[in-house]
Amino acid sequence: MFRRSDNMVFTKSFRGLVQFAPGFAPRPMLSHVLFDFDGTLSLIRQGWLEVMTPMFAEMLPPLPGEAPEAREQLCREDILRLNGKQTIYQMIQLAERIKERGGIPHEPLWYKHEYLRRLQDRIRHRVEGLRSGDIPPEDLLVHGSRRMLDALQRRGLPLYLASGTDEGYVREEAELLNLPRYFGRHIYGALDDYRRFSKKMVIERILRENAIQGEQLLSFGDGYVEIENTKEVGGFAVAVASDEAHNGSGRFDEWKRRRLLGVGADLVVPDFQDVEGLLECIFGT
Repeated sequence: MFRRSDNMVFTKSFRGLVQFAPGFAPRPMLSHVLFDFDGTLSLIRQGWLEVMTPMFAEMLPPLPGEAPEAREQLCREDILRLNGKQTIYQMIQLAERIKERGGIPHEPLWYKHEYLRRLQDRIRHRVEGLRSGDIPPEDLLVHGSRRMLDALQRRGLPLYLASGTDEGYVREEAELLNLPRYFGRHIYGALDDYRRFSKKMVIERILRENAIQGEQLLSFGDGYVEIENTKEVGGFAVAVASDEAHNGSGRFDEWKRRRLLGVGADLVVPDFQDVEGLLECIFGT
């Protein structure tokens, strides 16, 4: 059934790429599924990094002789290291960097609100296009997302959604993409009081409320946090190394692929073009 080449695995059902981690094994007992939102399912916020990075570089006091490119690279690394966590953690990191350089920062929440203002300017046409019907929801979903959600529902698996984006935005954008029919009330996002929400808390809640073990949890995400949190409880983690700017290309985002394998992903896909083959591999049937 499998043909391997450097852990790139093809099956008769696969048209695209999938990379398996060493030691991969199917997990027939998986019973509950957690999805990240931005970059895993939704592309409404595609390009967020091109908003956050320049803002950070603008706010960060330069060191003597520091090239603008070096400052921007530092900011980008800080941002990506915290990708998948609530946005406020990136803003806390920015405030700490400003203090390190002798500046007097605003409160992290100020930076978060300023970032969201700039991001809304960038994505407003997408949101308005979805509302008006000018943009079909499928255009702003990672390729094959709906087929994957439908297939998981057919298997009778409860689905959960957890995002580091503010909950109000997540619920609104999920509605625009016609996703609540898959997740129902199980849509969770960040709060201004960031101590009251994390993806780890959502995972703990899933396990507790359903009286299941960690090895029964399947997660899909494009950030290291949900992959790491899933593996911490013994779950099965699928990394979605989506090339957000070229949706449907079938290509990996190489930074995501390397980073997510490095934190323990069981396998990596660029999108959901091969739903049935992927689920056969994951569940062993």
